[in-house]
Amino acid sequence: MTYFTQDFIQFFTDLAQNNQKEWFHANKKRYESSVKKPFEHFLTDLIHEIQKEESSLEIQPKDCVLRINRDLRFSKDKTPYNLHYSAVVSNAGRKDKSVPGIFLRFTPEEVGIMGGAYVLDKDQLQALRTHIAQDPKKLEKLASTEPFASKFGELKGDESKRMPIEFQEQVKQIPLLSRKQFYFVAKRETALITNENLLTEMMDYWHAMRPINRFLTQIIHP
Repeated sequence: MTYFTQDFIQFFTDLAQNNQKEWFHANKKRYESSVKKPFEHFLTDLIHEIQKEESSLEIQPKDCVLRINRDLRFSKDKTPYNLHYSAVVSNAGRKDKSVPGIFLRFTPEEVGIMGGAYVLDKDQLQALRTHIAQDPKKLEKLASTEPFASKFGELKGDESKRMPIEFQEQVKQIPLLSRKQFYFVAKRETALITNENLLTEMMDYWHAMRPINRFLTQIIHP
């Protein structure tokens, strides 16, 4: 099934040249018909497909979609709108990025597909590091297993400059302990947005990330 027309991509291309409230309001109906409504339709079907295998997932599309309005509070760039459309499909949706799920970002340049745990608080990071220290091979094995390895390549994440004292010796042998984020990224061509196999492709990525997402969830959200 095809969810999006080429105008989804063209809308953001045009927005990049006219990133101001006057232009957006003049094109509000176009935004609704080419971007917002088809994206919600796509998310409804994606959630339904995931629920066939994860019955615990209870989320609505409106709770997954990130605002198109930019947060300008701490930015020097005062253009009001994001040049992409994004959503987080997880049990927490957009409200909590520590909950592993599938994060999608559609732009005129690429399709971003991400998973893992991007924002961890102190206790969650401590629990995860403790688990990795006790069984350092498990996460590494999951990340090297197909289809994860071919679709996402490797785990990513910023490293802590200062490690808690209990991990300072172990981190020399277990580099993963230095991470303060555990996420992964795949990028696809924008032609996928208008492809009739979009939903099938996204579910393939969801299946590939599922083992690591479940591993992270069991530790940081038991």
